[in-house]
Amino acid sequence: MSIVFHWFLPTNGDGRRLVEPEQPTPGVAGGQRPATFNYLTQITLAAEALGFEGALTPAGPWCDDAWVTTAALAQRTDRLKFLVAFRPGVTSPTLAAQMAASYQFHTGGRLLLNVVTGGDSSEQHAYGDWLGKDERYERCGEFLDVVRGLWSGERVDYEGTHIHVEGGALGRRPDPVPDVYFAGSSPAALDVAARHADVYLTWGEPPEQVAEKLDRVRTLAAAQGRTPRFGIRLHVVSRDTSEEAWTAAGSLLDGISEEEIAKVHARMQTTESEGQRRMLELHGGSRDNLEVSPNLWAGVGLARGGAGTALVGSHVEVADRIEEYAALGIDEFILSGYPHLEEIYWFGEGVLPVLEQRGAWARPVGLAEGMRTGSISSGGVAFGVVPDRK
Repeated sequence: MSIVFHWFLPTNGDGRRLVEPEQPTPGVAGGQRPATFNYLTQITLAAEALGFEGALTPAGPWCDDAWVTTAALAQRTDRLKFLVAFRPGVTSPTLAAQMAASYQFHTGGRLLLNVVTGGDSSEQHAYGDWLGKDERYERCGEFLDVVRGLWSGERVDYEGTHIHVEGGALGRRPDPVPDVYFAGSSPAALDVAARHADVYLTWGEPPEQVAEKLDRVRTLAAAQGRTPRFGIRLHVVSRDTSEEAWTAAGSLLDGISEEEIAKVHARMQTTESEGQRRMLELHGGSRDNLEVSPNLWAGVGLARGGAGTALVGSHVEVADRIEEYAALGIDEFILSGYPHLEEIYWFGEGVLPVLEQRGAWARPVGLAEGMRTGSISSGGVAFGVVPDRK
């Protein structure tokens, strides 16, 4: 089966570095790049043109709403799917099921759902959610019980510990039913994943750690009579040579002081997320020894929370690492880079052709490679004249 690739939509903006100064230096390219609709449209159109399956849009108080933003972007694209991250604790399951059905109807079936249970109580409190971590996962399981019942056309009466629904029904069912993407590393999270995830997601840990986690999910899901697919969330820095890539990776941390890194590290240590704890263990808050596995760089996690690792190397090296993860059972890759527009072209023009040549990735049907400009010896393309290719 062909590997599936998704890109990331930076709905809180981005830049040429992981953290941009508020005031850019005159004469130096960079500065904060806001997440305007035009900029996000450029990224989605690039993702569609290069052959990506979908685009992940995050959820949180620090970014724009994923439902509203992607519904608008869907009108600018034809094929690209949108992996919408949402929090099951801040909306009713009946409303969420209805929103998904409406989204599918108006976009021609281009919705995927990323369920974000929430690994930070302080952030959940800002949304009015006061459940503890394990209770949040318990509620999430009940939420998905109701949603899946509604999507199947049932009239739902549900009495759970946290969710109570009476007479739930939909006037329109989603066609197709969107796949549910789910992440989480704690025992409570893995239990919900085993019962509900169509695609279980992990952050980019070294291959041996990823293999162990996938085996646990497979075992738990098999006990439920289910066989989920697997995906991985990674950043990427891919260049024509390994040296160029590592130089580019290092520049992402330019201007970030040790004090700022220490503050990020201290803040991330307060999170309840098991996945975040595993990310922190990879770098330990230090710039030393950030290549934690061949071509796997933990430097991103020094300056931000969430996914903290990147594949760094030549296009061939990055392709090699992707195939290594694929051999473990990873079916889908959700990638990002800084800036997201420029980096998607480095990956799309550099890595995807390597994987296509190896038979690991198939270009979507109907997606043209584009007109070639011809060689210098044949005259190139000038003044509207296409060179003779005989």
